[in-house]
Amino acid sequence: SQIIYFLREKRLLKIDNVVFMGMGEPFLNYDNLIEAIRIINHEDYFNLGARNISVSTSGIPEKIKRFADEGLQINLAISLHATDDSTRSKIMPINQTHPLKELFKAIDYYVEKTNRKGMFEYLLLDKINDTPEDARRLVDLLKHRLHFINLIRYNPTSSNFKPSSKKRVEEFKKILSKNNLNYGERDSMGVEIKGACGQLVTKNKS
Repeated sequence: SQIIYFLREKRLLKIDNVVFMGMGEPFLNYDNLIEAIRIINHEDYFNLGARNISVSTSGIPEKIKRFADEGLQINLAISLHATDDSTRSKIMPINQTHPLKELFKAIDYYVEKTNRKGMFEYLLLDKINDTPEDARRLVDLLKHRLHFINLIRYNPTSSNFKPSSKKRVEEFKKILSKNNLNYGERDSMGVEIKGACGQLVTKNKS
């Protein structure tokens, strides 16, 4: 419905990319997710190339494996955000059910089955997951795996979390670069008007 809205109401000529993200965990609505992907990808419907479609997940191992078996060349992004179970469980409760060892076993299956990179989202939180030790653990986790890392600075909200300082981000990146990890740094738009990712919901909360 979002695609139809922008094509019809906003009169866009085409949609270039689709990301299933920010509307709940996609893999908890698995059958509808796959049906939507096939419609978006089908030449008789929206005809959007598979490699222009991405699914972002917090990490549900059995669904990652099932997704690998679909035979689709869709991008898979995993919200990682920590390199040890203790830290990840605090900021992502799903890790209490599906710890890192189980998650990476599923990711390895996905990479082997599809020969596609695992894309990892890593939100940098001040003095929580941005230390040199965290960076080195990230190197250990990914250096022998087909991967790409998106580094994201946290957008300040009313929570107790704070974004990592520029100095800590640069130190973190330096360790990744030294160890030849593939990464990019995502720019956050709208911070100055409190409209960046994660900010609107807290700003407008009654």
